[in-house]
Amino acid sequence: MNNPLSDFQISFQHIDATVPRINKGIQIIFVLSGKIKIETSDRFYHMEENDLLVINRNQLYQVQGDEENRIMVLSISDGFMEHHYENYRNHRFECYSREVDLGREEKILAIRKLLANVMISYYRQDESYQIELTSYICQLLLILIRSFKAEGSIIQKIDTGDRRLLQIIDYMERNYDQMITLEEIASKYFLSTSYLSRYFKQNMGIGFSRYLMNIRLKHGMKELLYTDDSISQIAMNNGFPNTKAFSTLFKEVHGVTPHVYRDTHNVQKEDSVQTYSKEDVSHLIQSSEIIERLSNMNVDDQKSYNLTELRYEKLPIALSDLAKVNLHYPDHILIVGEISELLKEDVRSQIIEVKKDLQLRFIGVRHPSSSTGIPPEVETDEEIPTTSPYFNIDNALEFMRNHDLSLFIRIDYIDISRDGEQYFTKLVQFIRHCLQRYGESFVKQWHVLFYEPYPTVVDAIELKRTYIKLHEILKTMIPSIQVGVYMPFSFIKEKTSTHHEWQLEHGELIDFIGYNANQNEVIDFEETAEKEFELAKDYIKEKTNKLKLYLKRNHLEKPLHLVAWNTLSGNTRYTNGTFFRGALVLQNILDISRDVTTIALWINTITHEQSGRDLRYRMDGVELFHYLKGKRPAYFALMFLKRLQGEIVAQDQNYVMTKNDRGYQLIIMNTTIINPYLSTEEAFLQRLHKEVHVTVSGIPKGDYQIRKQVFDKNNGALYTKWRNLNSKYGMDAEIIDYIIHSSRPSLEIFDESIEDEWSFYSNLTSNAIHFFDIRKAY
Repeated sequence: MNNPLSDFQISFQHIDATVPRINKGIQIIFVLSGKIKIETSDRFYHMEENDLLVINRNQLYQVQGDEENRIMVLSISDGFMEHHYENYRNHRFECYSREVDLGREEKILAIRKLLANVMISYYRQDESYQIELTSYICQLLLILIRSFKAEGSIIQKIDTGDRRLLQIIDYMERNYDQMITLEEIASKYFLSTSYLSRYFKQNMGIGFSRYLMNIRLKHGMKELLYTDDSISQIAMNNGFPNTKAFSTLFKEVHGVTPHVYRDTHNVQKEDSVQTYSKEDVSHLIQSSEIIERLSNMNVDDQKSYNLTELRYEKLPIALSDLAKVNLHYPDHILIVGEISELLKEDVRSQIIEVKKDLQLRFIGVRHPSSSTGIPPEVETDEEIPTTSPYFNIDNALEFMRNHDLSLFIRIDYIDISRDGEQYFTKLVQFIRHCLQRYGESFVKQWHVLFYEPYPTVVDAIELKRTYIKLHEILKTMIPSIQVGVYMPFSFIKEKTSTHHEWQLEHGELIDFIGYNANQNEVIDFEETAEKEFELAKDYIKEKTNKLKLYLKRNHLEKPLHLVAWNTLSGNTRYTNGTFFRGALVLQNILDISRDVTTIALWINTITHEQSGRDLRYRMDGVELFHYLKGKRPAYFALMFLKRLQGEIVAQDQNYVMTKNDRGYQLIIMNTTIINPYLSTEEAFLQRLHKEVHVTVSGIPKGDYQIRKQVFDKNNGALYTKWRNLNSKYGMDAEIIDYIIHSSRPSLEIFDESIEDEWSFYSNLTSNAIHFFDIRKAY
C-alpha cells in the first residue's frame, strides 16, 4: 500500500522470498509473527516475533520467510532524510533488536511503539493523520540518530541519483565471484577505461580494484564464519585468484589469518539464500488481527521515552592485573546525640540496619555522664541501694556490646567549664562503673574527642589546661583508650586558629584528630552564578589533603576522623530534600577513603535537628534516616560502596570496578555540582543527564548474570515519593509505609555472554549511581 506522503512507504507483507536488491533510503523491518531470515552482503539475521532491523541506504539484502510470517515494512526516502538530516550520507544505523547492548532495551521498545502508532494512524486516516505519521516517524528517526548512529561506509555515501554508478556497484555486488575487470565494466557501460578509473575513484574515494577486493573479502568473511568450507574453497568461491591472495588481504584488514579468526569467532552455520527465485514471492496483507495486536502493544507498553538529547560520553575500561589495589572502606561513627537515644526502639532498629548494611563501628554521643544519661542519685535509707543511676546507661551500653559497637564520645569544653571539678568527678565515676561492669576490653576501644569549635573566646592556655587534665584522667584509668582533639582548619589560610595552635606542640598527648569539611561553607547562597557553586567541587578532598600536609609539616601525623561534613545541599530544608545528591555523597567518600579512619553520620533528621538547640535546619551533617524513618540518599550511596568486594582493577573520577571470587562489580556515577535551588527545574536538569557508552575489556570470556541497580531521583529518593504522594489533608500510616518501602533503588537482571569485550549503555540522571554486579555463571 502506498502512503499518500511520498516520503514514506508503509506496508504489511508475507514474504516467501525476495531477490537480492540494493535498498534505497532507510528501511525498517518489523516482524509481527512467524520467522524470516535476511541475508546481507556480510552476514545473516534471524528474526522472529517482535524483532526489528534497519536496512541502510545502498545496502544489498534479500529475505526468506516461513509460512507464518507477517512483517511490517517502513521505508523512508533518501530525499526526506537528506532534507532533514544533513549528515545522513555520512552515517548508517546499526539497529538489530537481538543484538542491542545492555541499556538500549528501552529504546527498542520505544521504536516498536512508534511503529505500531505509525500503522494505526495510517489505517485510521483521520483529518490529521499525515501530521501524526510525520511526527511518529521523526521521533523514531531521532532515536536512531541519537542512539544507533555509526560511521557510514563508502556504499552509504554514494549519490543515489547517479544511476550509472549504482548500476556498476550492483553489477559488482552480484558478480563478485566471477572474473571482473576494469576493461569489462568500461565496455559494458560504454565508458573508456581511463575515464571509468577516474570516475570511480572520484565518487567512491577508493580505486576500482580495491573496492572489488573489499566486496570479495566481505563475502569471504561471511563464508568463513557461517560455513565449514575450507579456506581455499572460500577463496575460490569469492573470486580470489588463489588462497594466498585471500589470506594476505584478510590479514592486512583484520590483523590475523583466516584460520585464527575462524577459531576465535564461532557462530551458527548457515546455508546461503542465494538460490532464491529470480522474482519476489511476497504478498501484501491487511488483517484486523494485526491492527488489534499493534494497538495492544501500546497498551502493554506504557513506558514513555524521553526524546531530549543527552550528553554522550564514551567510557572505555581496561582491566589489568597490574592495576589491582585493595579496596579501603572507612569505619563509620553513627551520631545519636545523647546516649539516652539508644533506649528508643526505633533508634535501635535503625542502628541494627546500619550495622548490617554499612561499616559501622562507633556510636557517637555527647558527654554520657551528663544528667540526661546519668540522673541524680535517689536518696534512700537502704544499706545497699536497690536502684542505680546507671540503669538506663547500662541498658544502652549492653545493646552496644551485644552488637559489637564502641563509643565515640564528644566532650565539649563548654560543658566542662560550667563546673569542672564536678564534671571530672562524674566522668571518673562513670568510667569506673563501666570498667567494673564491662571490663577493660570493652572500654579501651572507646574514643574520646575534646571539642571546642572556632570561633571561640576561650584562650589557648585554658583549652590546653583542660585537655591535659582530661587526657591524664582517662589515660590513668585506661591507658589504651584513645583520646584526641578537634582541630578547626581554615581552607583558605591552610592552618588552624591561634586558639588551637597549642595542639601542634603536644602531639605526644594526642591519639587522633577530628575535623570538619562541608561543601556548603564555601558557598554564598545569595549568588546564583554557576561558577559560584564550582567552588564546592572537590572541596572535601582538597581540605583533607591540605590538613594532612599541614599536620605533616608540624610533625603531628595522627589518624584523622571526619566528625562533621556535608555535600552541597542548599541552606533550606526544601533544597536539602529536592536536590538529589547520591553520587556526590559516594564520590566524596571515595575521594578520602584512604585518608581517614572514620566518617561520622547522623542517625536521623529528628536527632540531628534536636541537637542544634536554636537551629531548626542543620547543614553540618549527613543523615541516614528521615522523619518518616525512610532511608535518605546517603544510606543507599554508602550501602553500594560497602557492597563492593575484592580488589580494585580499574578506577577513575566517575567509576570504580572491583574483582572478587564471584566475578566483578562496577559503580558508575554522574557527579554534578549545581545550585540546589535549580534542582526542581526539570528543563535545567535535563542538561545534566548523560548517556555513557561503556566498553569493558579484560573480562574472561564466558556467561555472566548481570544485576543492575539504579539509584537516582526517581529510583530510591525518599523525597520524590513523598512529594508525589503528599496531600494537604496529611498522610496516614498506610501512605508512609508505602513511601518507605517503595523508595529503593531499582533492580534489573540480564544474562550476558561476554566474548572479547562487554559493551553497554547507561543513561544517568544528575548525581545518579548505577551499580553492576557481574557474576560468573557455572
